[in-house]
Amino acid sequence: KKGYIIKERNWQFKHLEIDIIAEHTDLIIFAEVKTRSGTYFEQPFQAVTKKKQKFIIKAANAYIEKFEIELEARFDIISVVNKNDRFEIDHIEDAFYPTL
Repeated sequence: KKGYIIKERNWQFKHLEIDIIAEHTDLIIFAEVKTRSGTYFEQPFQAVTKKKQKFIIKAANAYIEKFEIELEARFDIISVVNKNDRFEIDHIEDAFYPTL
């Protein structure tokens, strides 16, 4: 609905994986999808720890190098919660940034 062009789903680099790789305007977007059946313990996005972010960034760098991508990268989280067979989806843009 937002006009994203999905390039890859479940793209793997060695033991690492990126759930969704998409293009939108002048960006390459690497999205981590987290699904939960409820939010009693934590929101789905909270499961994307600093360690998980580092793995996503490493895999994203491999993708950028392999396919010689020259677009600016953005890292998103898509949070999905199943509430009584109804799915609530929250797309968090710019959810985290690579650290130097």
